[in-house]
Amino acid sequence: MPETPHSILLAAVTILCVLGAITDLRSRKIPNWLTLGALPVGLIASGILGGWMGLFLSFVAMLLALLIYFPLYLLRAMGAGDAKLMAAIASFIGPLMWIHLFIFASILGGVVAVLFTLAKGQFKIMLGKSMDILRSLSYFQAPYAANPELDIRSAKSLSLPHGAVIALAWFVLLFLWTSFDFRIIRF
Repeated sequence: MPETPHSILLAAVTILCVLGAITDLRSRKIPNWLTLGALPVGLIASGILGGWMGLFLSFVAMLLALLIYFPLYLLRAMGAGDAKLMAAIASFIGPLMWIHLFIFASILGGVVAVLFTLAKGQFKIMLGKSMDILRSLSYFQAPYAANPELDIRSAKSLSLPHGAVIALAWFVLLFLWTSFDFRIIRF
């Protein structure tokens, strides 16, 4: 039985997430060959499998991911690889599915951050830094300007491999979608 467009796109994102998580966990970087290589493949595959509407939705999802993640990169709260990974994933799955992934990855990232800081005995420090971030943003200032430890590029920053969090969120959602027979991708 031939693969449906739905399963082809899900399989491609699964591979993309696994490779992104592995490289992020190993080197704390998500390479351009992966993200920038996958982005046109997602757009083209969505166009082939979904026609003009599939291509349009793929492009909208990619722009949505960049609209949300690029400011986080500019604020040095997220790496460029994370932003490109989410844009590449979005090009395969469209805006609705990507919004689900973004919400789950955000919630899961928060939970992992709390557990991580608790395990390292730095939970109170994280709360203080969270307040610094909110204070800086309320004055329309970049948080890293007031506190260099809030710069993801700083060796002193406490950061998580977001690519791994994205992959974990993807697998949780994939399980929920397939277990409950959700039909999210519609071309």
